[in-house]
Amino acid sequence: MTEKERYQRIDELIDGSITDADFLLLEAELRVNPEARVSYYERIKLSHALDAEIARDSEAPVVNLRSVWVNPFKLVSMVAAVLVVGLVIWIIFDGGKSSIGSEIADAEPEANGYAVLAEYSDASWSTEEPLRRGDLLPQGPLQLNSGIAQLEFFSGVTVIIEGQADFEVLSPMELKVNNGRVRALVPSAAHGFKISTSTGDIIDLGTEFALDVTTDSAEMHVLDGEIEWHPNSEDKRLLTNGESLRWTETGLSGDVASDASEFSSISDIEQGFRDKHLERLQIWESEVQRFQKDSGILAFYPINETAGSKRLVDDVAMQELHGTIVSARRVSDRWGRAGSALNFSPAGSRVRVSIPGEHRSLTFYCWVRIDSLDRRYNSLFLTDGHELNEPHWQIMNDGRLFFSVKRREDENEKNLDDKHIAFSPSFWDSSLSGKWFQIATVYNVDNQTTSHFVNGKEISRDDIGDDYIVDQVRIGAASIGNWNEPTRGDPRFALRNLNGAIDEFAIFSRALSEYEIYNLYQMGRP
Repeated sequence: MTEKERYQRIDELIDGSITDADFLLLEAELRVNPEARVSYYERIKLSHALDAEIARDSEAPVVNLRSVWVNPFKLVSMVAAVLVVGLVIWIIFDGGKSSIGSEIADAEPEANGYAVLAEYSDASWSTEEPLRRGDLLPQGPLQLNSGIAQLEFFSGVTVIIEGQADFEVLSPMELKVNNGRVRALVPSAAHGFKISTSTGDIIDLGTEFALDVTTDSAEMHVLDGEIEWHPNSEDKRLLTNGESLRWTETGLSGDVASDASEFSSISDIEQGFRDKHLERLQIWESEVQRFQKDSGILAFYPINETAGSKRLVDDVAMQELHGTIVSARRVSDRWGRAGSALNFSPAGSRVRVSIPGEHRSLTFYCWVRIDSLDRRYNSLFLTDGHELNEPHWQIMNDGRLFFSVKRREDENEKNLDDKHIAFSPSFWDSSLSGKWFQIATVYNVDNQTTSHFVNGKEISRDDIGDDYIVDQVRIGAASIGNWNEPTRGDPRFALRNLNGAIDEFAIFSRALSEYEIYNLYQMGRP
């Protein structure tokens, strides 16, 4: 975009006369080009100065004369666009270097937590929602009922918790343990890491140590390096490599033999995680072989890199409706296998497919990793141009799932819209960035409903009225992870590519049940 074109589009945005296509192009330019953001800010200041001068001269309320001929409904949307694009994008992408960024830096997205659940095996938690790999640990007391969990603190400390345990993460440098078996590996950058117990505190001096804590005692083993033991109301003690002791509410219970074999080593536990991971992957691959032969599957794309063309995505269902990769980059999938997922962040990225026939009901299913929802519409699966009887499946920038099937060409027919859009509640926020999710949507013609699912759980069910139900859905040419009309002559297109990755994508020509979707999640989660 030339400087002249940039200023023209900025002026049109301020005036409220910018087209949708030019708005999307300007939005993209503001995100990637610092000079464009400076130009926009200068143009905003100039516009405000002109309006203020008009107000002083006329001694009347400010009226922006340039917007007189703009459709009032479009003007409202464009004013909102000015605020969102101009202020939010400036704040986020200017890095707080300008005065306006420093004045309203509170607009940055936030998340709460001091540590992440990095790995687990057979872990059962007493939380309302199950904790998943990559989750920030919530504030307040936590209870692990069984299994093994690996925590990674923002300070760099790794903590392994085994079996039944009650604990609380107090800060990046402090863990409170009321009950449980704990092993900590503390790097040099986190010297001074503290674990609090009912009988005293352990202060790390650069070490690996293990604890067995109860409500009235603490048994500690220094496996490497040294720690300070600060018992309640008594002088501190220094324990070095190979030393151990047991302390109760009444004081020293006596030295105990230091036996590292009593505590699982972090390397052994991490190997156990990998073995469990591989076992689950093998179970899932067996399940895939079973259901990919189901006559109800229209297309199933594992997205694994094969020995064939690097631009092809194999459809392993019976129709073999293979897809073609455009621009998308191969990345690691949810199992950690290199090259077995596709990242759609580059603007032109997509997988081109063609799905023939007409279908009464449909189920769309995929595993997706969202890095950010920085488009108004973030594509999962969109047909070219959105013609009559065709579906569109995407995510809104506020985290809602969107699904529609176009019912009519003319929106004025019977004063009805051209389609019914089924929105889910928002399921995503910025704290979930980079995590893998299973997403599914069921279009059930028999029940006249659209249902959205996340991680096997139904999060919404939307009724479809008689005026909007389409009982013969067509797909045809479509894109996974993007949208536009590739055969048209105009090079401009709306930015709807998914800023994230997709690992596994399937379309069923029937409405899957709640149990089937839940089972797909349970069998397919790492």
